[in-house]
Amino acid sequence: MQITPYLIFDGNCEEALNFYAKILSGNVSGLMRYKDAPGENRMGMAGDKVMHSHLDVDGNVLMMASDGPGGGQGTASAHLSLNFKDADSIKAAYTALQDGGKVSMPLQDTFWGATFGMLTDKYGVNWMFNYDKPKNN
Repeated sequence: MQITPYLIFDGNCEEALNFYAKILSGNVSGLMRYKDAPGENRMGMAGDKVMHSHLDVDGNVLMMASDGPGGGQGTASAHLSLNFKDADSIKAAYTALQDGGKVSMPLQDTFWGATFGMLTDKYGVNWMFNYDKPKNN
C-alpha cells in the first residue's frame, strides 16, 4: 500500500500548487477540473476549479490536491490517501476505519476506473481510499 498526502484547498488549489512547484522545482501533473467530470455531480464546485492533481518533485509524487467546498477562509485540509492493490484490502480498511467515524463519500466505483471513498475516523483523521481497478484490454 502506498500513502500520499492529499490536500484539499478552499478554492486556491492551482495557485498553491504553482507556488510549491516554483519553490521546490516541481511539476504539476494530472490536473483535472470539475467541468471535465461527467454529469452534474460536481460537489457544488465551479467548473474551473481543480478536481484532482499531483505535485511531482524529483520523480516522486509529493502530494495530491484539489479544491473542495470550504468556508471561504482560504485554508486547506489534509487527508491521508491510501492506494490499495486489491479490492478486498480496500473494503476491509474502509469498513474498519469508518467505525465511530463519519463517512464523507461512500466507497464506490468511479468514472476514472477506481473504487474510491472518503471518511474521517473517530480521532478526526481524514482518509481517502483508492483502488485502481485492472484495465480490460
